[in-house]
Amino acid sequence: MREILGRRRRLLSRRNGGRPELLGAALTFAAEWQWPVLPGVAPDPQGRAGCGCPDPECTVPGAHPFDPGLLAATTDPRMVRWWWTNRPGAPIVMATGGGAPCAVSLPALAAARALALLDKRGMRLGPVVASPTRWSLLVRPYSMEQLGELLYAKDFVPGSLRFHGEGGYLALPPSETGQGAVRWERAPLPGSASPWVPGVEAVVDAVVDALTRTGVSAPEL
Repeated sequence: MREILGRRRRLLSRRNGGRPELLGAALTFAAEWQWPVLPGVAPDPQGRAGCGCPDPECTVPGAHPFDPGLLAATTDPRMVRWWWTNRPGAPIVMATGGGAPCAVSLPALAAARALALLDKRGMRLGPVVASPTRWSLLVRPYSMEQLGELLYAKDFVPGSLRFHGEGGYLALPPSETGQGAVRWERAPLPGSASPWVPGVEAVVDAVVDALTRTGVSAPEL
């Protein structure tokens, strides 16, 4: 009987566009790392480069919460399992801040150049999430006051930098969004209870300096 039920679940998952690795990843984030997650809205069901939400001009197609809303994000493995059993192809969205990491993101080309320079300097970075258009460097949670003081103290901050702090969200691998696959550019170390991430000050200082030195200025971004 168990084998029959298992085959039925796998068949239903395939028919619904399911990918078992999504459930496995979501459970790792929630249950092992205590990162609150929830299913994101799927990409456009018609297969176009758009979003399944009602907004025809959605700027992050398939990579944001919709139903349920962001406040539903949880670390409860039972809820996570229920969500991805019923929506097996849904992107994984993490609610940033609180007990989960925050992030600093920038356009993919600029991020690749910045990371190459930071590697030469020997700077330690945490996990880096990559989509076709933007890369996101995970950092420790920060407050808006802390971020404001940090940015105010700098002479120049590229306008293309985005900050995913308290009340924000970020799509995690191995999600498929309306803009393409989300992957790890720098994956968390295997077996870690909760991945190490640097402070936002170190990342912003290093990224701004790297962008300036590589000649990638705000207009290009």
